Amino acid sequence: MKKINLLVAIGIALGTANLYAQDTLSISKNDLFQKVSDNNLQIKVADKAFQSAKADYRQSNALFLPNVNVSYTGISTTNPLMAFGSKLNQEILTPSDFNPALLNNPDQTQNFATVIEIKQPLINIDGLLGRQAAKAKMNAFELQTERTKEYLELEVSKSYMQLQLAYKAVTVLEKANATAQGNLKMVENYFKNGMLQKTDLLNVQVRVNEITNQLQYAKSNVQNASDYLAFLLNEDMAGKTFKPAEELDNEIAIENINSLLSNSRKDIQAMEMSSEAYKKMFQSSKFGFLPRLNAFGSYQLYDSKFLSANANGYLVGAQLSWDIFDGYKNFGKTQKAKADFQKAELETEQYKKQSQLELNKTNRQLKDAENKVNLSQLAFEQSQEAFRIRQNRFTQGLEKTTDLLMAETQMAQKELEYLQAVFEYNFTKQYLQFLTK
Repeated sequence: MKKINLLVAIGIALGTANLYAQDTLSISKNDLFQKVSDNNLQIKVADKAFQSAKADYRQSNALFLPNVNVSYTGISTTNPLMAFGSKLNQEILTPSDFNPALLNNPDQTQNFATVIEIKQPLINIDGLLGRQAAKAKMNAFELQTERTKEYLELEVSKSYMQLQLAYKAVTVLEKANATAQGNLKMVENYFKNGMLQKTDLLNVQVRVNEITNQLQYAKSNVQNASDYLAFLLNEDMAGKTFKPAEELDNEIAIENINSLLSNSRKDIQAMEMSSEAYKKMFQSSKFGFLPRLNAFGSYQLYDSKFLSANANGYLVGAQLSWDIFDGYKNFGKTQKAKADFQKAELETEQYKKQSQLELNKTNRQLKDAENKVNLSQLAFEQSQEAFRIRQNRFTQGLEKTTDLLMAETQMAQKELEYLQAVFEYNFTKQYLQFLTK
């Protein structure tokens, strides 16, 4: 048994050495908030989605700005119509060009044309509504990005408290291990003097092994919590471990938090803005039946030689276009847009009700967590006093070894339960604040 205990102790020592041999980086909660805002991948993805929606909105500037196109074309032709038209554009026609023989069988003719075209939208009602839809979509993604940042702040705060709790658990179990080791030495002396049976010694040794195993798990939890923080910060933590600069709160601060759902919450505003975008798209599809008015103009330069322009002309005008019937395409498009808009409205309403449901649930959880903290604190204090009494009685030979072990186990367990209860209360309070933010 002593050989087994020695092997276990060596294994734990190696594990401990491996954990603390790594680079330990102290970090505060404020530093985490700044780093996650700058480096987190989820925030970057949300920001790119916003940038994409912003680019879509910028495309709608085409409703107000002209479309300018410049082209340079060179041709060589014996086609009667093209040859005659090219000479006409070049302003080089002569009476001999009207000879029927030349008109029907012209010589090879070259033409180089520079054309500058301008198109200017004047009236496009459905396009204007589509632009408003694109703007509402952009605003929705912007609000969603801001809400993502708020959520990541909550997640970082939770992860930081989990790291604090993991380190605190290590401290508690190290203290319990030291107490168990002290009890083991005392029991070993009693056993050598024939004051205790071997079963008492074996029970204490089993307890020491249990605490040693729990301590190893607690140290693994430290690394797990540190790795998750590194993931949130998008940092490579190979061979490194975070250590919180602040200690875990061992008390709670009671606050009255408004439990009413606020329409100013950014995710709710984003849902409403998204619904507004679908509404504008529906209106846009309805106005797609109206005519569109566009102005256009072009300036042309012609010559029979490359990079020359001895003849020129211009063309200006306006076009009123109206799609009377397109095989029910516009009707189907309008029906789809209407269904999408109604769906978005229903989803927004459902999201609000689910959010209020979650808010009510979290509010009750906060009250339960407060009650749990009070009860676990009382239980921890009572377990401390019970262990102190049993330890004194054991040294006087008035208490059984099993009772002492039970009291020591209960004290460590109750302390961990109390710390866990404080963590749950503080996180639930922060989550409630997030839901009402």
